[in-house]
Parts: sequence; C-alpha cells; structure tokens
Amino acid sequence: MTHHFKAITINTHQLILRPLTEIDAKALFSIFSDQETMRYWSSPPIKKIQEADELIERCMVNYQTQQALCLGLEYQNTAQLIGTCTLFSIHQASRRAELGYILKRDYWGRGLMQEALNAFIHFAFTSLDLHRLEADIDPRNHASKRVLQRLGFNKEGFLRERWMVNGEISDTELYGLLHHEWLSQE
Repeated sequence: MTHHFKAITINTHQLILRPLTEIDAKALFSIFSDQETMRYWSSPPIKKIQEADELIERCMVNYQTQQALCLGLEYQNTAQLIGTCTLFSIHQASRRAELGYILKRDYWGRGLMQEALNAFIHFAFTSLDLHRLEADIDPRNHASKRVLQRLGFNKEGFLRERWMVNGEISDTELYGLLHHEWLSQE
C-alpha cells in the first residue's frame, strides 16, 4: 500500500470517517453491547466498558502498524460516533483486504452505511491502491446484503456453518468487489 495511515479523515455528506480515540469508548460500548446490533456479528455483544477501551486500543495499534484500518463514523449533525468501518486481513502482496462495518441501531435504514462505505471503498481503491475487497456476512443479514449489492459487490461463495457465536452456528456468504468493477460504476 502506498498510503500510510496518517491523519486519515474522510468527509461525506452526513458523516466524518476518522480514527477512533479513547473518548469514543462510551459510544462504542452502546453499539457493541446491543444484542440486536450484534445479532449477525462474528463475536458476542460486549458486556463491560473496558471491552470497548480494549477495542479502541487494538484499533489504534493496528492503525499505527498498518495491520488494519478502523475508522469511526461520526454523524455530523450531532457529532456522535454511530459506527465503524474497518479494513482488516490486509494482504499487501495481493492488494486485498476484508471489509467490516457496524452501525448503531438508531441510525439503521437511513442509507448512512452505504454513504460511509461508498467513501471508504473509494479511499481503499484509490489512496490505498487495493485491488480487491471481500466481505463475509451472515446470509440472514438482509440489510447488509442489500448494502453490499448496491455497492457493486458480487456474491462469490457460501460457507456452511462457518461461525459459532454464543453456541449458535451460522453460515457465511462471501462477497467480493474488484477495483475495475468499482471504477466502471463510479
């Protein structure tokens, strides 16, 4: 990747995508402790504010070491942190990364995640010079599936009983988006 993760801020119409800081712990806790928001996540809801602190710490370390890029979604109208977008499992030689995202339940259904991911994906393909993005979602998460499809991702695979979270087994659908496909729809 040619771009270093230094002072990355991405502005959209309604959002500011920016690195997480210690002051985001309370907002992150409210997102990652919510049962319904975490319904299709690959780990159970967090139970203590310390877990939000640890999440932020991991994001900050990964940001500095360029192992992953996690940006908080700040809603411009309220200056509230309402979600995150993350590039992880970054494979530099293949110019590939996985995409993860989460949005606070109060903000669902407003097109905000699509707006955030549109800008985040643009950044990944241009500034970071990635060639391929991948997303792994629970097939029951229809909202997430719709967002990916609107952004041009193609369903590339189905993995049976891939995740076990809190004793519940779930399948995975794999989606992929290539840089040239993104350019053709921009």
